[in-house]
Amino acid sequence: MFILGILIIVFLIVFRATYKVRPEDLRLQDKLKIRSYVSMGGTALAVILIITSLLRIVPPGSVGIQILFGRVLTGSTMREGLNVVNPFINLKIMSIRTQAYTMSAATEEGQRYGDDAISALTRDGLEVKMDLTVWFHLMPEKAAIVFQKIGSDYVSKIVRPAARTAIRNTTVRYMAVEIYSEKREEVQNEITRALKKDYESRGIVLEKVLLRNISLPAKVKSAIEAKLEAEQEAQKMEFVLQKEKKEAERKKIEASGIAQAQRIIAQSLIGERGRAYLSWKYLENLQKLYDSPNNTIVISPYDKNFIPLLQVK
Repeated sequence: MFILGILIIVFLIVFRATYKVRPEDLRLQDKLKIRSYVSMGGTALAVILIITSLLRIVPPGSVGIQILFGRVLTGSTMREGLNVVNPFINLKIMSIRTQAYTMSAATEEGQRYGDDAISALTRDGLEVKMDLTVWFHLMPEKAAIVFQKIGSDYVSKIVRPAARTAIRNTTVRYMAVEIYSEKREEVQNEITRALKKDYESRGIVLEKVLLRNISLPAKVKSAIEAKLEAEQEAQKMEFVLQKEKKEAERKKIEASGIAQAQRIIAQSLIGERGRAYLSWKYLENLQKLYDSPNNTIVISPYDKNFIPLLQVK
């Protein structure tokens, strides 16, 4: 646009130099108006084009890389918003927002169509497949260097290969069972440390690594599940044993209480007082039996001491 504005100005100069207006012309006023309109319109258009070429807008969450005649100005990266620039600058916009790159076995889940899970060997020689998501963003102050040395396709050149390499270099130090169960978080942290170092040396900030899914060979997976099931069964049996132990202790305490109660009762039944209590208990039960509607005949030992207490119907 800047060049177009300059060309319009040159055109106006040439136009005014060649478009002569003489006093003897019959259409003098008309020619003066034409020259005036062309000059004013051309000047306004040239000014607008020149001013517009000096102003550039960088979108939110982005930086502008200045390229002057094929040379990247690495020390003049533009921030988001309105910027005044050299009119001959070619501006390349690059995002500094958080990006996610997913490699997954699911067909349409990752950046690449089809099975893009990472296959890696473990320390015991088994092959595992992993789904991984990497969160990252471009360093604003190094965006120009990234564009100069790597290009705008740095994701396919750096982010993806580095992630796959870090996973393979990490899993080879662990057993398949460890990766699948108790050391999964440790493996994820190791991958994060390795990737962070590689990315920062290339002007990329690693935010987080998400180890989303781990697939083991069918035989290994079955063996792990059987082991976990056995451990759960052992824990269940431990619980049952503790429960039975407590139940045995409860019964022991209960039996001790009953024995002690029986000793107290036995001591209370000794002598005349005990015999009187037994006689009273016998008569009480006999009275209940006699009053029961299911009985018509009650036979009891004859004793004159009991006669006043029995009811005759």
